[in-house]
Amino acid sequence: MRIKLKNTPEQVELIKALGAKNKMVSAEASEAFAAFLGPVIQRVILQAGTASQIYTDAPFDENDSPSYPLDLYYNELQNGYVSVWSQTLAGGLPSSQDVSAIQEVKIATYRLDSAVSINKRYARQARLDIIAKLVERMAQEILVKQERNAWSVILKALGEASTTPQGLAALKHYIAAGTLTAFKLDDLNRAMTRTKRINESWAGGTALDAYSSGMTDLYVSPEIKEKIRAFAYNPLNTTKGATGTTDTNVGIALPDNMREEIYRNAGMSEIFGVNIVELVELGLNKKYNVLFDNYISETDTLSTAFNPGVHQILVGVDNSRGALIRPVATSGEVGSQFNVMPDDQFVQRSDKAGFYGSLEEGRICIDARALSGIIV
Repeated sequence: MRIKLKNTPEQVELIKALGAKNKMVSAEASEAFAAFLGPVIQRVILQAGTASQIYTDAPFDENDSPSYPLDLYYNELQNGYVSVWSQTLAGGLPSSQDVSAIQEVKIATYRLDSAVSINKRYARQARLDIIAKLVERMAQEILVKQERNAWSVILKALGEASTTPQGLAALKHYIAAGTLTAFKLDDLNRAMTRTKRINESWAGGTALDAYSSGMTDLYVSPEIKEKIRAFAYNPLNTTKGATGTTDTNVGIALPDNMREEIYRNAGMSEIFGVNIVELVELGLNKKYNVLFDNYISETDTLSTAFNPGVHQILVGVDNSRGALIRPVATSGEVGSQFNVMPDDQFVQRSDKAGFYGSLEEGRICIDARALSGIIV
């Protein structure tokens, strides 16, 4: 991300006052600049993060204790309980619990914070580029912590969850690709079918479209996106021979209009109505892939155990459901989520100005049926 401060007379005057040798002038400028920082960083972290596309915000008062009613999910499971996954400690291991569907689940929240400082001489020189870097650093530190905690819950729920449709055995929410280390349209097609099966209504019937649209987004690594771009020129084949194996001598190409679309856009952003979202954190030995390896509870969909250096997970999300929730504390009359204050640890002789920012949030997955995956 990159933040640029406008070079206006008011902004320059505020920055210079921040570096003033007069303690009272500097303190007043620090308070004013801190009030300016909060909304800016809040907007940045909401727009720059990938998790903000998946989680639904549930604001609560900073003096309150957030909870979520589960009675709407009553009878979703035969035993009358709903499995939820949540992050109870920043940077810790997400936990899962079965909660009675007639109860409210209390959501644990945690504080994410960051502290930055600069030498006042940069403020006296009105170095807006240096001040902008200070804002970037604070936003990046919060964003990194947010993303790690948010995706931990997603991967934990995906790795552990299973659903038992009426008349069928328990189904994991992820499937294995037909050919491991390869990604084909047939894999996405089967994953969409699995999503529909685990999203039956509580009566064992067809779920309303307003309740579940199926997979809406698929998060993939850059290497998988490379394979998707290759659809433009590589033949695709899922035809089975007499022995039940794929006939590698037969190449079935995509329609010309689809190949042209891939070629023009340097890779598809949508397949079968599913948005394809690229994440550099996914891929062999990348941090989200390693996290999934720690959370996966079974490997019965694979011929061998999941290996983060050999296999990778593609994460499907049903964003129409709102099953992933981010309770976030708000304070003040304007309902601010990210609050910045002057850091008072610096004495006058240090000739430094610092700022401390924080927010309080939680992450919880109410219904893991909104998640699906493909192991490639």
